[in-house]
Amino acid sequence: MLADRPYLRDSPYESRWSASLILVIINASVYVLQLLSDLLSAPDPNPFVRYLALAPGDLAHGWLWQLLTFQFLHGGPLHLIINCAMLWMFGRPVESLLGRATFLKLYFVSGTTGGVLQVLCSWVFPAHFGVGPVLGASAGIFGLIAAFAALNWEQPITTLVALIIPVTMRAKYLVLILGLLAVFGLLERNSGIAHAAHLGGLFAGLGFIRFVVQAEGGLFDRKRFRPPSPRRELVKTAPPKRAFWRRESPRPVDDLPPAEFISREVDPILDKISAHGIQSLTERERKILEAARAKMSKR
Repeated sequence: MLADRPYLRDSPYESRWSASLILVIINASVYVLQLLSDLLSAPDPNPFVRYLALAPGDLAHGWLWQLLTFQFLHGGPLHLIINCAMLWMFGRPVESLLGRATFLKLYFVSGTTGGVLQVLCSWVFPAHFGVGPVLGASAGIFGLIAAFAALNWEQPITTLVALIIPVTMRAKYLVLILGLLAVFGLLERNSGIAHAAHLGGLFAGLGFIRFVVQAEGGLFDRKRFRPPSPRRELVKTAPPKRAFWRRESPRPVDDLPPAEFISREVDPILDKISAHGIQSLTERERKILEAARAKMSKR
């Protein structure tokens, strides 16, 4: 039956906690621990931040765990709230498209890439970028925003400028604006904001979708992308006027028996999902799946 196919089942994230929500909870919990550590260690430096924040000097001495742990620390309540809000807004739709495991890989690859780029800039230009510790989930979140845009390039989204003014734009323009802000931020000396980490997360998110999610083969396989193949029209269109010497136009898909409709119209879409993932579907193909699912549920 059509409802038994995994592509048309209800999303598993409706019945359990999503990874996005779990990350938000972890970030908030770690910030509480960070505050407690600061309270107990005063007036000495906070050991929680000392060992877990990403410091260029510590990374040079092999403290590689900081590439992961710095993503759960934050510099203040506003920093935490903004990052958790963005993680919730962009994390849920990306997770629903990619699945929990791929979503987590994307998030941490973006965060780690951003941290590495920030440290490299500090090593090469210490006077300009500073050598202080880096902390925050921003690099991973920038990767999620980039991934969302790569999967929904033309989709209009509404964002708040200065957390007050709502502005609607296509997803691709949001990535462009964030990228330009990060590039211009790199020119500011000791800005106190990890612009290189933001830029690294942004590029990592785009690259992850392009070279991992949408790749057919391995990451370094030059033939990993299939050339576009002709596909039959999957929506009902008005048949052209036929001349008297032409054969009768094929029956509209709405008149097809359910079994034939599934075979002719739905199965090619399911094959496409299996080969390229659900993010490769067009809007019309998604509507066909929803319509087919609705029809099957009424039987």
